[in-house]
Amino acid sequence: MLGDDEGNTTIKLPAITYLNGPRLGRILRAGISNVLADQEHLNKINVYPVPDGDTGTNLALTLYAIVPVVSGDIPVHAGNLLIRVADAALDGARGNSGTILAQYLQGMADQCEKLPRICAGDLAAASLTGAAYAREAMSTPVEGTILTVLDDFAGAVSKNVKLGSGDLAEIFAAAYIKAKQSLANTPNLLDALRKANVVDAGAAGFVDLLDGIDQLLQEGNEGDVKAVVPGTDDYVGEMTAGNEIDLRFRYCTECLVTAAEINRRKLREDVTALGDSLVIAGSHAKMRIHIHTNDPNRVFQLAAKHGVVSGEKADDMQRQQELSHAADRRVVITTDTAADVPDDELERLNIYLTPVRVHFGEQSYLDKVTITAEQLYDKLRKETVPATTSQPAPGDFRRQFEFLKSHYHDVVSIHVTGRASGTFQAAQNVAASLTGGDRVHVVDSATASLGQGFLVIDAAEAALDGISGKAIVQRVEKMKGLTQTYCVLRDLSYGVRGGRVSARVKTLADFFHLTPVLKISDGLVKPAGVFFGRRNIVEKFARYVARRISKEKTYRLGVGHADCESDGHELLRLLEGAIPNRHQTIFTRIGTALGVHAGPEGLVVAIQEYAAPEV
Repeated sequence: MLGDDEGNTTIKLPAITYLNGPRLGRILRAGISNVLADQEHLNKINVYPVPDGDTGTNLALTLYAIVPVVSGDIPVHAGNLLIRVADAALDGARGNSGTILAQYLQGMADQCEKLPRICAGDLAAASLTGAAYAREAMSTPVEGTILTVLDDFAGAVSKNVKLGSGDLAEIFAAAYIKAKQSLANTPNLLDALRKANVVDAGAAGFVDLLDGIDQLLQEGNEGDVKAVVPGTDDYVGEMTAGNEIDLRFRYCTECLVTAAEINRRKLREDVTALGDSLVIAGSHAKMRIHIHTNDPNRVFQLAAKHGVVSGEKADDMQRQQELSHAADRRVVITTDTAADVPDDELERLNIYLTPVRVHFGEQSYLDKVTITAEQLYDKLRKETVPATTSQPAPGDFRRQFEFLKSHYHDVVSIHVTGRASGTFQAAQNVAASLTGGDRVHVVDSATASLGQGFLVIDAAEAALDGISGKAIVQRVEKMKGLTQTYCVLRDLSYGVRGGRVSARVKTLADFFHLTPVLKISDGLVKPAGVFFGRRNIVEKFARYVARRISKEKTYRLGVGHADCESDGHELLRLLEGAIPNRHQTIFTRIGTALGVHAGPEGLVVAIQEYAAPEV
């Protein structure tokens, strides 16, 4: 029998004197499964450092990365497996708690890397090293968080090893009891938790991991482990803990840095002043930066001084916090940033964005996060390398979908035309891989820019009216046929540089002084007409669009400009005169979807016949 610090005793378990690779893989799978099943509850109790409701999602994403490593062909050498586990966790780490957990595993791996088997003393040393690594990764360690529980768990393992037991199941059971006690005490150590009457979400996730392992050890370490299954709908109606707070730093920013040798101290010095909640995890050759900041792009720039930067992400914690505390949680609409939706509409309609990637040679940016439309056009004019765009990474969609479906019953995700981009297919693939993915409805807009934006706005208004997710999908399909998107390219050189327009077409257009009009039809950008001459383009474009509407119908009207605001306003004025019945009028600067190919001076018009939603 073993004792904890309160004098309690635990039942004697079958003796397990060592862990090799396969045994370690099995217990990790059991622990991971338990965390994934509880992720939505962890989101609900997420209070510290920001009540943005994503701790469960971030821990789940971190652990998802480990699953392939601890499944299938597992090395017999326990140390080799731990090295792979730590590396996968670092690659997949998300959020404050996920990054800390990855660093904890890195410490364990460094301690055990040469050990084919992990025995009682090894487990004690690895737990202590892991806890120390996790604490050192923090710029400002705070008690009452996962750090405290990691320390207490490691201390309990070490204590019970010193009592003389070599039985890992017995040692673990006693340490698990101590970890639960430590978790229950977190509100007494952290005022934010006490006020919200919850325990720390990151620490609760770690205890979930221990609980899954303990359940398996109590049943015996042989035998099959249940499949890894994420959470269900059990917590959709659960109230979110805590209150919204004024954020000093808005973006939860992360990236991975790789190099032959990284100076952790210098890296920390470079980025510390840019925000708070800084965690730097990893090895000398690969480090993950996590920081809350208002300038994600500056973080990525400084990180690039230390190595190759990848996996950049910047989550808007203000939007996440608003979502976590929203009253109506039936359906949420999300899209990619190829859709041009003004900021005030994003806020009004609670629309969520997944950033498209924008590239200038080796420089990469997150659209509308680390590069604005104004900066885009400035770089288009100055850069000699062509601009290109690429779809969001699957991990970006997974993070977005997991987070949103933990707060809403249905997620409707509307994306740029699948015939011109892989974004829709990537989002669809991710949704299909999720448990509960049937609540994520991925829709091909068959358009882009303002046309895609109109479909998104219409869907979000339907969501506010209480329409179900499936009914909204049906409505989007209907509204596609009522939405038209046109674009005028006054300079084809950007389309040529981006590979969307052939050099031969530009040569002919320049020779005959032609200005092409493009239309997005059936998901493809197609020639729709041409203006002879390069003068009075705004007037010609207005007349062109006006001929394609009925004065008897009501329309949404949108005008977008590629950094030619005065021309955009004139085009809008002319179209307002030609379209007397307007449900909504939108004016905005267009972003990446057409912007990198239209270039400065491009103009976009979208019109959508209005159809009242059937509630």
